[in-house]
Amino acid sequence: MEMTPLAIELCTKGKNFATIATTMNDGSPQASITWIDSDGSNIIFNTAEGRLKTNNLRRDGRVALTIADSENPYRQVMVRGKVIEDTLEGASEHVDSLAQKYLGVDKYPYSQPGEVRVIFKIQPEKIFEIDS
Repeated sequence: MEMTPLAIELCTKGKNFATIATTMNDGSPQASITWIDSDGSNIIFNTAEGRLKTNNLRRDGRVALTIADSENPYRQVMVRGKVIEDTLEGASEHVDSLAQKYLGVDKYPYSQPGEVRVIFKIQPEKIFEIDS
């Protein structure tokens, strides 16, 4: 499914956060809030190796996301999709660009010693929008 204009806007413009839901080993849900981005076709987010969502998505690539407009939370998109790629390549630079977008700083300030960043690309399969 192609990204809608509202989905692309909420992923790329403004400081809009996404809630990402993944599935634990036992089938229970796990959700976390994260910075979000898009390449125009996929939803992209950046996380670190060893985190629950990283492990969950590698085991089961199904994901659900809600992205709300930080200026008007009644404008939102809900997406169901699947992981089509995860890569370490360019992940440190990508998190720095997200830090610029969300914090106005050139370098991601929350890195931990030895932390390895990873980019996940999510291909939308279903998108529902509220644009009010």
